Amino acid sequence: MDVIEAINDRRSVRAFKPDPVPRQTLTAIMEAALRAPSWENSQPWEFAVLGGEAMRNFKTVIMSMMKAGEKPRLDIPWPKLSGRYLERAKEDGRRLFQELGISKDDKEVVISWRLSMARFFDAPNGAIVYMDSSLGQWSLVDVGIALQNLMLAAWHYGVGTCALAAAVIYPDVLRSLLDIPESKRIVVGVALGYPDFSSPAAQFRANRDPLETLVRWYGFDEEVL
Repeated sequence: MDVIEAINDRRSVRAFKPDPVPRQTLTAIMEAALRAPSWENSQPWEFAVLGGEAMRNFKTVIMSMMKAGEKPRLDIPWPKLSGRYLERAKEDGRRLFQELGISKDDKEVVISWRLSMARFFDAPNGAIVYMDSSLGQWSLVDVGIALQNLMLAAWHYGVGTCALAAAVIYPDVLRSLLDIPESKRIVVGVALGYPDFSSPAAQFRANRDPLETLVRWYGFDEEVL
């Protein structure tokens, strides 16, 4: 698959087939992720890839904590959005719920949806992305680049992904389950699996603002595009 085709066609997948992704394919995806550039080649990213019993144990523990009402305590705080940034989030959130037939007033269904986010939308595989706590904000930029590599490589192999903060809301639990040292900051989770395109949750694509609203040009003569 051409890289531009992958960039334009990729979307966050929220419905997966139960078939696990073969280890060989996951290895190829992770090798592509590790080819990302980083500040002075520091390579700050680390990954824990889950499948089989490890994935089932993760989902069981996270679900029990959420149902018990345990409050999230992320290592990387959720952003506080406002203005146009918040508008974009709300616009796509409303459209997603509309396409899925979810009413915001149906609290049980909304809660069920949030629970499904924390269990990787029932994907058969997932990854936890983390980095050393000694590293700063530039290393988070590098981790984000590696994550994009991962998602594009996955799409090339027919594997869907969805980056999920909901999957890492209990970092201490993840450190215990996956033997991740206390010195590491849990950044984000990534669902991995073959998309179930029979579900609108796999077909949904987020909107993007047009180029002219986000890109400014300097030093170019006026041209007819």
